[in-house]
Amino acid sequence: METLKKIFPLSFKRVDTVGNLIVGILIYLVVGILAGAIIWLATALTGWLGVIGAIIGWILGICGTVVDIYVLAGIIVQILVFAKVIKE
Repeated sequence: METLKKIFPLSFKRVDTVGNLIVGILIYLVVGILAGAIIWLATALTGWLGVIGAIIGWILGICGTVVDIYVLAGIIVQILVFAKVIKE
């Protein structure tokens, strides 16, 4: 349980009311959108570098996937904590 609290601290903080749950989910979504935009911009800026740009784009694609998984898992954990399936 402590590991989940360290990995997803927001999921355990905003669970007392439905309004806070929605705010927490929106925070996760905004973080995911911002990270996706930054990764897209970095990929676009390095795309003209040929092979190095392709390698950087591939690495950034993996980072984007990791961010997407983190955001989705954070939302799921937050909903499970709110529903009292996972105890604080």
